[in-house]
Amino acid sequence: MAMDNIEMVPIRTTERYAEISWFDELCGGDTQYLGVMEGERRSNYEHCREILLEAEKLGYKNILLPSQFNVGQDVLAFAAAMAPQTTKINLLTAIRCGELYPPMLARSIATLDHILKGRLTINIINSEFPGKKEDADYRYKRCAETIEILKQAWENDRIIHDGEVYPGLNLPADPAKPYQQNGGPLLYFGGISEGARDVCARYCDVFLMWPETEDRLYDTMKDMSARAAAYGRKLDFGLRIHVIVRETEEEAKAYSRLLMSKFNEEEGLRIKNRSQDSKSLGVLRQNELRDGADNDGFIEPHLWAEIGKARSGCGAAIVGNPEQVLAKINRYMDMGIRAFIFSGYPLLEESRLFAKYVLPHLPNMSMPELQNRIPKETPVTPLTTGALVH
Repeated sequence: MAMDNIEMVPIRTTERYAEISWFDELCGGDTQYLGVMEGERRSNYEHCREILLEAEKLGYKNILLPSQFNVGQDVLAFAAAMAPQTTKINLLTAIRCGELYPPMLARSIATLDHILKGRLTINIINSEFPGKKEDADYRYKRCAETIEILKQAWENDRIIHDGEVYPGLNLPADPAKPYQQNGGPLLYFGGISEGARDVCARYCDVFLMWPETEDRLYDTMKDMSARAAAYGRKLDFGLRIHVIVRETEEEAKAYSRLLMSKFNEEEGLRIKNRSQDSKSLGVLRQNELRDGADNDGFIEPHLWAEIGKARSGCGAAIVGNPEQVLAKINRYMDMGIRAFIFSGYPLLEESRLFAKYVLPHLPNMSMPELQNRIPKETPVTPLTTGALVH
């Protein structure tokens, strides 16, 4: 249920700005009809490239490049290919902890950060490796140690780490020095388990949430703000959510019905379950939301939860006319949310509609710029003008 009174939780970015991001289809699933796979919108390089360049042209400040073991694009390979083709948009690059040896991951990220001249943000993913079942506590240790090594590589002269997962590290950090200063690329992180919340509170910059009712989002934000404060830190908050905006509310609701008009429950479940995180706590919580929905699938005014029937992860959309969608986003901002990752089906068409009706009315800013990570002049690093290291 929507709250009558909203008081902003303690956050890092107190100014009323928002980083407005779009979503790229590196993992497959872009479609006109939910639960229907479409060959012409497959996750190939050409389609993903078109989405990204269109988002930059339309004025989005960031774009999420997601990661799954699905047919589609590898995140680091795709980001490296696209970096020289962009000039303004940030790339929110999803990184699965443990897939690359952390010192080499630190260097890969630093290389990409230099190519982008600081337009890089990182979505830290803590998950099992494809095809494996892993202990959750071990995964969180691996995730925490990976972040510790990344931060040392970006900020210190040497990487010195002796953990349970990565023991006995003592090596120079020069190969991994990023373009961004004051801490390197920002770390975005999502997850509702105790382990996930602790990792984000200790190490990360933006806690990403999936759509829920306003009161449940607010409770999560208060909890995470208190956890970060216990470590002497503050977080910013982000929301990954779909959107359907049309000139009238009736048109927007009609389009939500069109999206579901070819939905087959068995096929939708098959598509959803191919995702590695389809049984995660976050996805199960998204499933629970629909239990309280009305006959049209709305769990509170303008928040429609039927999308979760056909996809894993974020399962709900803001639905309404431009004024209604903007009002909903402003309520989220009043709570303290400062980063939004929007998407819609199909991705290209919906990015244009959101940019037409809503984006010009939002205080859209780049989070790395707000956090003073991008230097005004070329930084001194071994990859720019710093001393050559042999």
